[in-house]
Amino acid sequence: MSAPYPPDDAVWHGLSVADTLDRLETDSAGLDSDEARARLDAFGSNEIVATADASPLRLFLSQFRDFLVYLLVLAALLSLGIGLLPSADPHYADAALILLILLANGVFGFVQDYRAEQAIAALRDLSAPEATVLRDGDPVTVDATAVVPGDVLVLEGGDAVPADARLVDAAGMQADESALTGESTSVAKSVAPVDPDAPLAERTDMVYMNTSVVTGRGRAVVVRTGMDTEVGSIATQIEAAPDDPTPFQAEVDRLGRQIGYGVLALIGVVATVQFALTAANPLTILLVGVTLAVAAVPEGLPAVVTFTLALGSRRLVERNALVRRLPVVESLGSVDTILTDKTGTLTENRMTVTRLYASGETYALDAADLDSTNEPPEPALANGSGAVVSVLRCGAICNNATRTPDAETAYRGDPTEAALMAAATNAGVAVDADRVRELPFSSERGRMTVLVEDGPLTAYTKGALEVVLDRCDRVLEDGSVSPLTDETRAAIRETNQSFAGDALRVLGFASKTVDDPDASADDIERGMVFLGLQGMLDPAREEVPGAVADCRDAGIRVVMVTGDNVETAKAIGTDVGFDPTGALTGREIRDYSEERLRRAVEEVEVFARVDPEHKVRVLGALQANDHTVAMTGDGVNDAPALRSADVGIAMGQRGTDVARGASDMILQDDNFATIRDAIAEGRGVFDNVRKFVNYLLSANAGEVLVVFLGVLLGTALLPDTFVEGAEALVLTPVMLLWINLVTDGLPALALGADPKADGVLDRPPRPPDESVIDRRTMASIAAIGVVMTVTGLGLFFYSLATVADLIRAQTLLFTFLVVVEVVRIQVIRSRYDLSPLSNPWLLGAIAVTLLLQLLVLYTPLSGVFAVRPLSLGDWVPIAVAFTGFLVLNLGVRDLLDRGDRPPRT
Repeated sequence: MSAPYPPDDAVWHGLSVADTLDRLETDSAGLDSDEARARLDAFGSNEIVATADASPLRLFLSQFRDFLVYLLVLAALLSLGIGLLPSADPHYADAALILLILLANGVFGFVQDYRAEQAIAALRDLSAPEATVLRDGDPVTVDATAVVPGDVLVLEGGDAVPADARLVDAAGMQADESALTGESTSVAKSVAPVDPDAPLAERTDMVYMNTSVVTGRGRAVVVRTGMDTEVGSIATQIEAAPDDPTPFQAEVDRLGRQIGYGVLALIGVVATVQFALTAANPLTILLVGVTLAVAAVPEGLPAVVTFTLALGSRRLVERNALVRRLPVVESLGSVDTILTDKTGTLTENRMTVTRLYASGETYALDAADLDSTNEPPEPALANGSGAVVSVLRCGAICNNATRTPDAETAYRGDPTEAALMAAATNAGVAVDADRVRELPFSSERGRMTVLVEDGPLTAYTKGALEVVLDRCDRVLEDGSVSPLTDETRAAIRETNQSFAGDALRVLGFASKTVDDPDASADDIERGMVFLGLQGMLDPAREEVPGAVADCRDAGIRVVMVTGDNVETAKAIGTDVGFDPTGALTGREIRDYSEERLRRAVEEVEVFARVDPEHKVRVLGALQANDHTVAMTGDGVNDAPALRSADVGIAMGQRGTDVARGASDMILQDDNFATIRDAIAEGRGVFDNVRKFVNYLLSANAGEVLVVFLGVLLGTALLPDTFVEGAEALVLTPVMLLWINLVTDGLPALALGADPKADGVLDRPPRPPDESVIDRRTMASIAAIGVVMTVTGLGLFFYSLATVADLIRAQTLLFTFLVVVEVVRIQVIRSRYDLSPLSNPWLLGAIAVTLLLQLLVLYTPLSGVFAVRPLSLGDWVPIAVAFTGFLVLNLGVRDLLDRGDRPPRT
């Protein structure tokens, strides 16, 4: 037979074991091999199907999908075409330079994107490469992709769960489901069905793909595989979501198109005017068009943008943040709200015993030290005596955690047991004892007991306080055992309530000597001696409160969104600086209208017990209120919100593959403080982007005006010179390409390496609708373009008027533009209070640029560029024009800054 696919409307957690097996047409002995093969053919492989990675060729070709690139390719083709015309001089150098620059930009962008893809690929890890299932009644190990609905999984502590499955047998099983539900502590599992309406975190009779068994053992019948699992359904949503460009990407693309259309219009105007006024030959008009295109298009813009973002991403990697998409580095600068997970991001993701109760006293535990809230414990406690040591020793003996090989005090296993073991080890308590028998924990028993040879045969028990206290009739006080009175019970319960009120997970501890190791569990665990309590929690990271305060000083709201219970969320929130007043739960979010939720998200700082759809609603409400939101997450359940966020931030250490794939950035240390550093870096990157956009476009605006007005003035004032030949231009295309290459190249790239100025987090976030080219920048670009044109053309026509030598005049203007453009960089930087010495790379780039210009003037390269060496006297008019440019440039800066001084960055 071949069973029909499990119905979509099946509520497996609400069905009994018998009904589940019946609907799957299987039994507790599993499938036979033939049926398993038939179901594999029918249902397909048990794997999450992801979109194929982009091939290197596709990544490379994608670098050339830009309007400016198309325009420059057209200019290169026109240059080649001119050289093929009869009686026309060849322009192969022009075309070669254009194509070389485009190729260099493409290779650079490809290298950055490919490195990012490889870094992400290195983080991927298979969740469960193998699984143990019952086939033909026997346990066998199969590839996890071969698991099918109806298979019975054999699960033990440490196993990864390969598919969604309904438990049919469970003994002391606890599962880590934080990747799927956000629950920070392990979940006790049982076979009893639960409420059909129970949320994912409370379906204790189910196990899910991408989760793991922490302790215990069990068997479970597979109900869903592959893309039909909880993980798969979320992955489907992620793959279907559009990969929209960031606002910055859209702005750069829009800027490129505007420049391109403007260039085409300008070429049309110049060609019309030139032909109408002078009847210039088509060859000259065509050459002018190519020259204008080369002058107007900032060839270095794509490379410099990519380089600056890449430098930012590299600095972020050094701070443990891996950027998956380079434009996101800039997007971080406009973030005004952070939705952060709790576990592992705000906290250490390590349960830690922080409080202990023994012999009527409460103690605070801090690493290896024990400090009493009343009086310090006696030194003898650390040497293995006293009530405190008895509690710590009980917690360590009644324990299945194992020591991590690479750390003396780190343990793996159930987080609670690891915390108990670490507390005993840190206090120097000896825990060696020969185990005789274990009575395992189960959700029904609520306790665990271990019998050891500890001198006399001794039973050590831990569990929920009421369960343990009910089994005790004596108590250890002041080094001796006394009857457990009602007053003492009340004091213990009051202490337990106090611990729980501080969101601690509290366990009670007891012991007794045993005569018969084979006695019943009820006999062994009756009449015990109560030892004390241990309270634990996942403590806040030490650096987080400061990081949260820094974000708020920078005008960034920080909001906690966690799957943990509300009391734990409030306690941690209070520790790190959140206001837990009015904390909302997922159930409350579900009942809120969109309008009410939009109001609530402006006030509430703690959201607890949230499911994936609740996270998406909170995020959507903030975005509807025009906030730019960064969101953290690690589990599969976080993936939809990560994809929808303006900046999705996944965890690198404990994050799932699905979460990382949906994110824009990965925190390799899972630390909230890294987000603060990333935002500071993003603000610095945006400043650098604005600097070089101002620099590049003002330079190109000057070059366009110089060519445009120079041709018009030249054809009107000196028609014989400007109509006779194709080379009769203010500047030739190869000169403009050289200017753009040496000034838009190394200096602009080095500008991207500018350090962040002091106080980058002392200003509010940049509004998301604020353009890189704001009004002030646009005014600066236009004004400096005019200043460059006036001084440059003044130099050019002065030279022609004194010495009627076109090549000399071109050489003077050519050199003048190189000098003023590199000096303009420092004028732009001065607005951000950056010293000329603060960026040695920039100083070196400027020196190289000037040296290259001298090589063009005074070596055989002068023939390639059709220039002539300048005499010492030729530098005098250049110096005069340069002085005029610098004075006017500084005047324009001060005039624009008078009413619009930028925030200190």
